[in-house]
This record gives sequence, structure tokens and C-alpha cells, in this order.
Amino acid sequence: MKPWLKHTEAGKSVVVDSSRRSFLKAASLTSGGLMMGITLPGFAASGAASAQEYSPNAYLKIAANGDTTIYVGRCEMGQGISTALGSVVAEELEADWSRVTVLQADGDEDKYGSQATGGSASMRVMYTRMREAGAAAKEMLVLAAAKAWQVSVDDCVAENHYVLNKATKAKLGFGELTKVAATLPVPEKPQLKEKADFRYIGSDLKRHDVDLVIRGQRVYGADASVPGMKYAAIVHCPVLGGKLKSLDDSGAKAMKGVSHVVTIDRYDVPYGSVGGVAVVADNTWTAQQAVKQLKIEWDLGPNKDYDTDKYRQQLVANVEKPAKVMAERGDLDAALAAANKTVSATYTGGHLCHAPIEPNASLVWVKPDQIEVWASTQSPADIQKVLADYFKRDKKDVIVHVMISGGAFGRKFKCDYVHEAAVLSAQTGLPIQLTWSREEDMRTGYYHSISAQHIEAAMDESGQVTGWLHRAAFPSIATLFDPSHPYAPKGHVKDIAEHPFGIVNFRSESGEAPAHTRIGWYRAVYAIFYGFAFGSFADELAHAAGKDTVTFLNQVYDNNGNPKQAEQVARSKAALALAAEKSGFGRQLPAGEGMGIAVHYSFQSYVAMAVHVKVDGSDIEVLSVDCAVDCGQVVNKDGATAQMEGAVVMGMGLALHTEIHFKDGAVTNSNYHDYPVMRIPDMPQVRVHFIDSDHEPTGLGEPGVGPFAPALANAIFAATGKRYRDLPLKPRMT
Repeated sequence: MKPWLKHTEAGKSVVVDSSRRSFLKAASLTSGGLMMGITLPGFAASGAASAQEYSPNAYLKIAANGDTTIYVGRCEMGQGISTALGSVVAEELEADWSRVTVLQADGDEDKYGSQATGGSASMRVMYTRMREAGAAAKEMLVLAAAKAWQVSVDDCVAENHYVLNKATKAKLGFGELTKVAATLPVPEKPQLKEKADFRYIGSDLKRHDVDLVIRGQRVYGADASVPGMKYAAIVHCPVLGGKLKSLDDSGAKAMKGVSHVVTIDRYDVPYGSVGGVAVVADNTWTAQQAVKQLKIEWDLGPNKDYDTDKYRQQLVANVEKPAKVMAERGDLDAALAAANKTVSATYTGGHLCHAPIEPNASLVWVKPDQIEVWASTQSPADIQKVLADYFKRDKKDVIVHVMISGGAFGRKFKCDYVHEAAVLSAQTGLPIQLTWSREEDMRTGYYHSISAQHIEAAMDESGQVTGWLHRAAFPSIATLFDPSHPYAPKGHVKDIAEHPFGIVNFRSESGEAPAHTRIGWYRAVYAIFYGFAFGSFADELAHAAGKDTVTFLNQVYDNNGNPKQAEQVARSKAALALAAEKSGFGRQLPAGEGMGIAVHYSFQSYVAMAVHVKVDGSDIEVLSVDCAVDCGQVVNKDGATAQMEGAVVMGMGLALHTEIHFKDGAVTNSNYHDYPVMRIPDMPQVRVHFIDSDHEPTGLGEPGVGPFAPALANAIFAATGKRYRDLPLKPRMT
């Protein structure tokens, strides 16, 4: 036990001397209010992505008038994390939500630990710790009231921003208690509420910022402004690894309002600029028009022949032959040899780009003593690292104001656009707001991996799966840090071996797949193509076995002999059963209509989707989607429902339409007209069903994307009898 941990025999909370406090530190009176820097014990900040390696922090401020401010250290990008995390603190604090203001915290790892917003990890990592933060503050307020009334703390209770005297019914507001509370020792392990007593957690809580959004008063990255700033636009070499060969900037410089044309060299670190030419002007429109006047010749470099159509064919060839073994168990060769029937299929998917509504934008001011940044970012620490390294400054001298993001999906984890704005500011001596055009955002991205997967299964006379061979080939995110990786490493294919099917005789292999562009995180990451392959192939096996998909999936799950996966199996089956029940899976449908179902485990959550479609030739109409979700305790049902609806939107877009094409090394897409995202008229009816759970929250932002594409493909098969194994479906439909 750590020396600062103390417990009573009854498990009640105790207090520790302020010189030894580690849970809440720096309790101090600030302008007549209570300001507590909340440091949560037990996890050292190391920059890694597991819960054991995070040291999350938050700040809670209660003003003298009782108004409460909660600073959230994770980036709000539309997913509702600021509302969810704020409500968790407010729950245990017994705060009145109408008196709570939630603000985005600046980048500061010393205060907040890792602020990397990704991997559907924010709530999973911070849930209990944020509850403890609110509970500890509440206990201090209750103790302050007890001192004021000279009664036992057991005679006091916090309720809706007040502390009540149970006997006399007197009450004191939180603001009235802050002065005394700030002088008190701090609870080490405060008592948390029982689930039955939750007011906010598990409810449909209104977003804290919805009124600001409706009135257009939310300040996004592209809205940042300081006096004297200039505006910039940029164009990059269209091929990764290329460089500037010649530049004629006379046309741009001749335009009214243009002040500078700046060449930015490639900064060859992860998240650094790939190099380009930028124009600085009096406004963004002028800068973007001036960029078009630049006459540039590029040396396209080693990736100038990259062609995704040819590369996809090569990936298929690489997975349809023996590859590098990543994991195995049992005797797969014997199972295949003894099989009554073998079934095989190959699945592919193309590159994807994030295409957020708000393109990359940042405002940077490089000053003699510090660098100040205003940016929509998922990782302020990476901005600090890149800029500190580039300018040879201390990271503490890089001040990052984290702005609300108009979409991100993983793209704004990288800070190349911030690095470029900083270079422009340093060269001009001015604060510079750099805004990429949508076209530049699409053509100079960090793309989701193009992929191919080949699966072979052995089946016995009863239709039971007795063996499973799974080969995958895709340029992995590891190439971003070491471009020499010819194969996806073991850690990037482990989800295949750890899939809850748990086939006894199993082998996974990784095929050769060198990267020719930047590969990065994208919402759901590898669950997109793993979910498609597992979910589609399971449906194919069910058909081969002459069974309906739900029955077959349960049979496969029941045959899992790994006791360590018992919980995964049970929760997967429960999600599957709920989706089947709510959708009426298996019912008779009119001709031309079909229903498909798939279930996938990712980010420690379980999502099953049943998709109902109507197909007429190449016209696919998605009529309805039933999502069954087990993500542990749902914190905000309204926000969680929106997350799943958004997952359907993204899953449907990538399944039907979206794909980034490369030709002669460059992206051929440029905007939403040739990278079509879903439109409002295409939105199906979506019904979201949450499984009530006593587990702590798990991932929610990403797990809903993976199951959609296989459920859709299975539904099309049910309607037409045709199998589609390549994403997106529509360009390949005949």
C-alpha cells in the first residue's frame, strides 16, 4: 500500500494532513472561493495508452457565489466528453447542473497528465477518478457546514448545491462554505454514491454547451483571433517524400493584401510538416486565392508511382499465400486436413481520410519568451513536444490553448498544421492563423490503412468451426514512426488472435505491406476492417452450415474453450441477442429487402448491429438500424445515443461510398463531391439499445463503427443473394 493511503476498518473515508495529500492538492482560497487542483493517485504519467499508465487530472473551482467551474482535460470535438466528464464530477459533488460551467483546459501534462483524446479511453480512464474528485470536494463542504453548525458530519447532507442540516432543515450554499472548506484537510478516499442514487450518471443530460452551439457562440479552432494577426494558406507536395524543385511566386506576391510567401521545409519527425509553400495575407480568402497563383514544380520522390488499385491487388496476392506467423494455437493444419468442408474468402478496404467539417486550423504566435498556440487538437502535449524540439525551447514555454474542434476523428491528434503556423509566425514575427483548404486537408492527410484479409475455416459435419486461418496485410500506423516496417507488427494484429470466437485451432499471419503514404488513427482504427472480415465471414459460414446467423454465432461463441474469454463471450452474445430481438431479425421480409446482423468487440465494448435494407439493382436504401450496446455504465444516454447514431453515419459512409484513391503517388480526391459523406436524406431510422451494466464505462466513440459494414453486406446478401467483400460496396456493385 502506498504510504499516503489510509482506510478505516469500515471502509469509510479518512482525511490526511495537507502536507501529505496526493489525492487533492493545492487547496487554497482564491477570490473568496474554493480552488482545488485535483491530482488523482496511483497512475504515473508516461504517455502510454493504457489506464495503468495515465495520471489524469482536473480542476474544480467553486466561486464565493456558488457558481462552479469544471475544467476538462480531454478535447471536446463533438463527442460530448466535456458534458460527460463534467457531469461525473457534478454527480458526486451533488452540484446543481444549471450552476456548473464546463471549460476546456489548456495543455498541461503536469496538471492533467496525458490529455491525448483518442482510443475511446477518456471516460474509461477517468470515470472513477473524476467521481472521487467530486466526492472529495463534497466531503470538504459537508465538513465545513458541520463546523459552522457545530454538529456531526453525519447530521449533514449535500443536496443540489447546498448542505442541509438533517435535524433543523437549515441549509448553507456551497459558495457560503468555500472559505472554511478551503482550510480543511482533504479526504484521501471519499465515499462514492451507489448507482441507485445517481441523478446525472445514466440520465439523458442536456449538453452543457448546447445553447452556445445553437447561438453560434462556441469558439472553434478556426475562430481563434488575436490583435494584429495575419492569415495563411498552404500547398504541399502532393506525394509523400517529395520536395520543392522550383517556385515562381510573382503572381501571388502581386496580389493586394499578400505580405509574405514562405517556403516551409520538411520536418522529418512524426507530426511535423511534410514541407510546402505558404502565403500570408490580410485574410484567409486572399491567402487561399494567392496560393493558386503559385507556379510550383515538385520533385515527387520515391512514392511517385503509388497507385491504390494496383496496391490493393498486391495486398490480396500477399494474403492469399503463406505470410509471417503472428500467433497460433492448437493444430490448424490437422483441422484443415480433417475438415468435412473448408470455406475461404478475401476482404479488402481502401484508404479513408477523416474529412472533418472544420479543416486543420491553428493560430500560433512565436514570441521571444514563449510560443502561444490556439488549436483544435487531440494531443496538446504533442504540439508542445514538436514545437519545443523545432525551436529548441523548453516545453513549458509552449502554451497550448485547446480549442473546441469541429470534428477530428483522429486527424487532429497530429500537429503538422500547428508546426507550419509556428514556422510562419517565426519568419514573419506576427501571430499567424493557418487554415488548410478542404482540398489540402484531403490530399495531405494521415490515412486509414488500405487492407486485405484472407480467412480460411475448417468445418465438421455438424457445421462447427474447427479451424481458422486469418491473414491480414495493411500498412500499419507503426510506419509513421518507422517507415521501414514491411509488415504490420504483432501488436497491430493481436485483435485477430484475441477475438472472442476463440477458435481452438487457429493461426494469424501478417502479409507484406510497406507504406507509401502517412498512416494514422481514424475513428475505430483497425476495428473497421477486422469487424468487416469477422462479421462478413461469420455470415458466410452460417450460410455454408445451413443455419441462421444468430444461431451460428452463438454456436461459435459457445465453442470457445478459453476461460479467460468467458466474459467477452457472454457479453457478445447478450448484445447479439438484444439486436436480434429489437430488430425482429429472422422475420419474413418483402422481395428485395433483407436484414443482416454482426457483432464486434473493440475498445473493451460490445456492439451488435442489425441492418434492414432495400436493394434495387445498385440502389441500396438502408431502412433501419438497431444497435445493441454494452459499454459498461452509460454516463449520459443522450450523448451515448448520439455517438452510436454518428457511428452509423460514419460506418454507412465508409461502407457505401468513401475511399481515398492514389494515382501517380498523389490523392485524386479533393472534396465532398468525390469523397461523398452521408447526406441527411440518406439517414436511416436508428434505434439504440443499451444493456444495463454495473461495469465501469468502456469505449463508446469508436466501437459502433466496426459492426455496421458487415451487417450491411450481410443484409444485401439476404436481399439479393450476392456477396460483396470489398469496401466501399457501391463502386464495385454490378
